[in-house]
Amino acid sequence: MRILVVEDDEQTATYLLRGLSESGHVVDVAADGTSGLGLALEGIHDVLIVDRRLPVLDGIALVKALRARQSRVPVLMLSAQSSTQDKVEGLQAGCDDYLAKPYAFAEVLARLDALLRGREQAGRTLHVGELQLDCATRTAVRQGRSIALQHREALLLEKLMRHSGQVVTRDMLLDSAWDYDFDPNDNVIDKHIHRLRRKLDEGFEYSLIKTIPGAGYSFQAP
Repeated sequence: MRILVVEDDEQTATYLLRGLSESGHVVDVAADGTSGLGLALEGIHDVLIVDRRLPVLDGIALVKALRARQSRVPVLMLSAQSSTQDKVEGLQAGCDDYLAKPYAFAEVLARLDALLRGREQAGRTLHVGELQLDCATRTAVRQGRSIALQHREALLLEKLMRHSGQVVTRDMLLDSAWDYDFDPNDNVIDKHIHRLRRKLDEGFEYSLIKTIPGAGYSFQAP
């Protein structure tokens, strides 16, 4: 999944970035509330981790602004303020969970998993036509044949399947599987799609991923 971390403490942000990236997630980081709000409103993240005390715009105000704009992205708030009243204030602002510092990284991962399960229990397994994708295990099944996918292959396929029948641009695919610091070469998306097609289409007469000249790609189930 793609995670946005809004944290002004560089050491904490680096700790979360490293741990989440090593756990197989795509991670973006913002160092203040205003930048974090701008990134969150792009709507490309599966979940947000927001520190309560942020410069420019604090975490509570950030979450309130998100909810006022009808964003329902799950938010895990991290805070050194751990009283019951502090937690209630965070939840009432629109946070989905509230974790007091200090915390174990394993608990952060568990909270994130719980948030996504609660948001879309069935949404982590996609069914489009004859293809099924388990986003958690990165396994696709086509007409009974199991297909193991690499991390980015699974992210790209998830994006295409969630927009089945629509044109998905290369920029949209790039956003779904790489962070903002990645500097892509001209054909990185094409190379990954080529490998993904080979895996999905082996032994079948037609391809599920169509090239849309000058636009991008489209998942088209028969």
